[in-house]
Amino acid sequence: QVHLVESGGGLVQAGGSLRLSCAASGIIFTIHTMGWYRQAPGNQRELVAAITDTSITNYADSVKGRFTISRDNAKKTAYLQMNSLKPEDTAVYYCNANFRRANFWGQGTQVTVSS
Repeated sequence: QVHLVESGGGLVQAGGSLRLSCAASGIIFTIHTMGWYRQAPGNQRELVAAITDTSITNYADSVKGRFTISRDNAKKTAYLQMNSLKPEDTAVYYCNANFRRANFWGQGTQVTVSS
């Protein structure tokens, strides 16, 4: 059974930092592209950042230069380092694991940035 467990969300002031973690089990972690998505109230879920099995990264324009995605294959964990947070970054952040047609989601972690 596949489990993606996010942690590290919380309340932070604008300009602050948070580090999200996504611990995976039940998958061959090394072959999956890992991604972070977010969904704010009333909005669609959007891609924030992704990292392939060969560590190629991709970021949404809104977070480039502020967020960094990484992975530790030995720990089967993906990370999202978020710096210079803005109120508009407030959302539920979801971890995603994707390999071909297999697509898995975590339950999400709330990030709230106060102004």
